Amino acid sequence: MSNAKPMRVLGIDPGLRVAGYGCITYDRSNPRPILVEAGAIKLDVTKSVSHRLHQLWTDITEIIRDVSPDIVAVETVFSHARQVATAITMGHARGVILLAVENARLPLVELAPTEIKKSVTGNGRSTKDQIQQAITHLLQLKEVPEPPDVADALAIAITGAMRG
Repeated sequence: MSNAKPMRVLGIDPGLRVAGYGCITYDRSNPRPILVEAGAIKLDVTKSVSHRLHQLWTDITEIIRDVSPDIVAVETVFSHARQVATAITMGHARGVILLAVENARLPLVELAPTEIKKSVTGNGRSTKDQIQQAITHLLQLKEVPEPPDVADALAIAITGAMRG
């Protein structure tokens, strides 16, 4: 019999409009993850990028302090040729999140979007709706997580727990 305590994982879906976060506990002896807390950081798009980055850092730092995760999982940047500007902006958001995680001296797991999707739905090309439905089922939620960034963050946390 294992004495390993349940692992608390914080998943973060980076964004400069909306950043989702989700914290779960995961115990290898009972592979169904349990929701601790989840939500969305809604950033004011009328403000400068630097202002939103500061707000993101402040909010992520507070969430890390409040949920006390054992590890943090974050999605890697992906880009399409037509969306280079989006990838650069997402890189800024990820940088601030990685800084907050490092500042808290927590282990970090970085996950590719296709790995996250495959982990929770069985399909690396799942839609946002499919991820929301899978998370609702996996965590036995009464309602679908909204906005979709929250479901994405929970999918990141679940995948991070399985990997971590």
